[in-house]
Formats: sequence, structure tokens, C-alpha cells
Amino acid sequence: QVQLVESGGGLVQAGGSLRLSCAASGRTFSTYSMGWFRQAPGKEREFVASINRNGTITYYPDSVKGRFTISRNNARNTVYLQMNKLKPEDTAVYYCAASRGTALAMGDIRQILISGAYWGQGTQVTVSS
Repeated sequence: QVQLVESGGGLVQAGGSLRLSCAASGRTFSTYSMGWFRQAPGKEREFVASINRNGTITYYPDSVKGRFTISRNNARNTVYLQMNKLKPEDTAVYYCAASRGTALAMGDIRQILISGAYWGQGTQVTVSS
């Protein structure tokens, strides 16, 4: 079992940057693909980024590609999300998730929600215009 704790959220002006962190418990962090997701009020949870077990492959939807970067440090059991050029539409609660499946498969939100992936409690990101 993996416990995940996100941090780094906050209030930022449009065009600004934030770096989210997700710390994982346990000794098996490197055996999980990791992902970031977000959910705005009244909207479904959506995929933001994922990274494979050794950090060599990443995936992003077009909405954040070129602005967000996911990375991981397996020695520190931590995954990061660097968010640049933030927009008001990036406002949401951001969640990290750990999955036994592939990083590519984490892009299918419906599958991840029923797959038994582990989730953190979320961190709020608010981007003002």
C-alpha cells in the first residue's frame, strides 16, 4: 500500500509558476507509475501528467503540454509537477496518484478511477487573472 501527500499548492497570478510535490510512503515507490490529475468545481477529474517508473517517459494532454513538467526522485519517494505560465483555467484541486499500470494508461481517467490506484488528498491551486 502507498500513502501519498501532496503539497505546494497556493494562490498565484496568471503567468506565474508553482511546483507541486507528492511524497509517498513505503519502499516500493519505484515500482509505481505516477501521475497528476486535477478537478475543478463542477467538473470531472482530468489527467494532467504521468511518468513511468524510472522517470524516462512522460505524458501530457495538450492543455498543459509545454507549460507543465512532471519529474520524480525515486531516492526521495517524491514526484513533482512544475507548472509554468499558469492560466485561470488551471485552477483546481490537484491530486497525485500511484498506479501499478503503465504511465500511458494513466491518461485514461476512467480506467485509473476503477483500477485501484492510490490517491493523495489533493492540494488547491488557484490562479487569479
